Amino acid sequence: MIAISLQSGSNGNCIYVETCGKKLLFDAGISGVQAEERLAAHGRDIRAVDAVIISHDHSDHIRHAGVFQRKYGLPVYVTAATLAAASARCALGKMKDVRLFRSSDKLAFGDVHVHAIPTPHDGVDGSAFVIEGAQKRLGILTDLGHVFKDLVHIVASLDAVFLESNYDPDMLAQGPYPAYLKQRIKGPRGHISNIEAAEVLLRASAGNRLQWACLAHLSEQNNHPDVALRTHRAVMAEKLTLYVADRYQASALFTVS
Repeated sequence: MIAISLQSGSNGNCIYVETCGKKLLFDAGISGVQAEERLAAHGRDIRAVDAVIISHDHSDHIRHAGVFQRKYGLPVYVTAATLAAASARCALGKMKDVRLFRSSDKLAFGDVHVHAIPTPHDGVDGSAFVIEGAQKRLGILTDLGHVFKDLVHIVASLDAVFLESNYDPDMLAQGPYPAYLKQRIKGPRGHISNIEAAEVLLRASAGNRLQWACLAHLSEQNNHPDVALRTHRAVMAEKLTLYVADRYQASALFTVS
């Protein structure tokens, strides 16, 4: 199993996962050209992708889904409520190949299974995902709302994970956001902080299954990669290999072995 973060953050999200001969994109918050070029840089052809799977209705996750479908012929998997909400917010355009799922479904692509997990984030009908193939499990767990019941158990069941580590509490408190937005971010339907993510990983890594974690969806105003990594290392020392997903470019190719 391999994975590439093509971009991560409030300016656009898209993650590529390949296993058992299947190629999947999770979210379509970057342009088709960006996705095509960043995949090509890793020797992958966007037109060979089997599906685009959308997590929720916020524009940084779905705004280019129509382009992915029309330009590249990719089927778009989305919940009905997510599609309705996003259509009212974004100019998605006409899509001929839309396949609906529910936020607790298991999607099958040959020998690959994608488990959708409902989240308390303030999207209309949001999902996180666990991808299972070749006896490996990868999590894409961002826009979580808060550290909900079973999150640690889910992460502990994985071989690798993209985990939201959105904000540093001090940077958020001292930053330029208005009070209502600060409350939304740290509230039960917003995002989880560096320290919360680190504590999840510490508890989940006790069983030694996790190979690596990629810290994802970092805030531009209220976080920094160095701050996030320092916080995680303070909590768990060198217990786990850590990466950080970039807000503007693709990551290296990560392997789940």
